[in-house]
Amino acid sequence: MKLRSWAFLLVLILALTTVIFAQQPPKVRSEMLVSTDWLAQHTNDPGVIILHVTRYHTDYERGHIPGAHFLPSYRMVSDNQELPVELPSVGQLKAVLQQAGVGNKGRIVLYAPGQPTAATRAYFTLDYLGLGDRVALLDGGLEKWKSEKRTLSTETPKFSPGTLTVHPRPEIVAHYDQVRRIADGVDTSAIIVDARPPQRYKEGHLPGAVPLFWVDTIDSRDMPLWKPSDKIRAKYEAAGLKPGSKIITYCEVGNQASHGYFTAKYLGYDVALYDGSYDEWTNSKDAPVVKGESRR
Repeated sequence: MKLRSWAFLLVLILALTTVIFAQQPPKVRSEMLVSTDWLAQHTNDPGVIILHVTRYHTDYERGHIPGAHFLPSYRMVSDNQELPVELPSVGQLKAVLQQAGVGNKGRIVLYAPGQPTAATRAYFTLDYLGLGDRVALLDGGLEKWKSEKRTLSTETPKFSPGTLTVHPRPEIVAHYDQVRRIADGVDTSAIIVDARPPQRYKEGHLPGAVPLFWVDTIDSRDMPLWKPSDKIRAKYEAAGLKPGSKIITYCEVGNQASHGYFTAKYLGYDVALYDGSYDEWTNSKDAPVVKGESRR
């Protein structure tokens, strides 16, 4: 009898422990952000590759963080006229990164002047290639670096092209058919998150989508510092995104959604990005759209 009582108690304790841990928020991936102080101490570190993400080389030439390499943002997306911001071929991405000096070793730090979403889009792309565990964003970007009167360079550092091995992760890229099943309520394994401004959400959004404007997770566009993780998590949980939720982010074409992707991953969520986003959705036959603040 006593043995049975102890066995029952042990099972009860294990069950309660499982419930408690299941309710705990996932651990914040703090390694995904680096501070300006940290980067200032590592600008000459051969084990750190700094990438200045922008469209034009002239923007890079006007002033960049010392030691930073130019990474052309326009070569990180496809030239598809119907869906302009899509992942190009793995071969193209690999070639662009190698040309920027990225190889199989070293920590990679990204920033994009004046375009927080360009940096997060680059992060998503590198994560897709299997490099995410080596990549971080500069918290506050070039804007914070400049506000602290830190040194800028107009010189291009000398470096050799890298030799890079990639391991693509197609599971972090959501496609129309998958998202359609979730929007239709057939698949309940994930929650769709709309990263666009509230007005765009009201004008039309995917059925069931949760509105979480990407700008609300940073101080401002002019100073793209991430807000404290507990405050961001509170926004997510208030929107119904509980610990353990699977998230699929989208926006107009996949740029703003990349900021949502980065933030959700930073908070420890399981997340994917719908690369075609609203642009593809509204050009697809019979794809339903909800207007107003109601999710459905």
